[in-house]
Amino acid sequence: MFMGEYNHTVDTKGRVIVPAKLREGLGEEFVITKGLDGCLFGYPEAEWKNFEEKLKGLPLTNKDARQFTRFFLAGAASVEIDKQGRILIPQVLREFAGLEKDVVLVGVASRIELWSKEKWLTCTSKYDDDMEEVAENMQNLGFSI
Repeated sequence: MFMGEYNHTVDTKGRVIVPAKLREGLGEEFVITKGLDGCLFGYPEAEWKNFEEKLKGLPLTNKDARQFTRFFLAGAASVEIDKQGRILIPQVLREFAGLEKDVVLVGVASRIELWSKEKWLTCTSKYDDDMEEVAENMQNLGFSI
């Protein structure tokens, strides 16, 4: 399970260091793709295959299903961790997530997320105001603390 928050920077070639604690679970090669809320999602190979199977199971005749599948698969890329612990993030994904300099990598259970620091701070600044309401809504999904 991935957890934690790590601050790094993107170098001039579009590479970012993946923290050792995250590398352990990701393996030497993993998949990154567009994520929700303006970040990127990173999946270890086994989790990516599970996600792909779920996408394959969506009905081709449903417009939302086609759009949802395209969103995640069109920009997906397999990345390798180099000897310095870095990955090269494809330009199209850097542009999508606004990754220019400061980056936050976040462990989120079965995946990691890569955020521009600015977007991450904007997103998390709302947590204190919204978390009680979110927690209530989670009960509707069958989750309780």
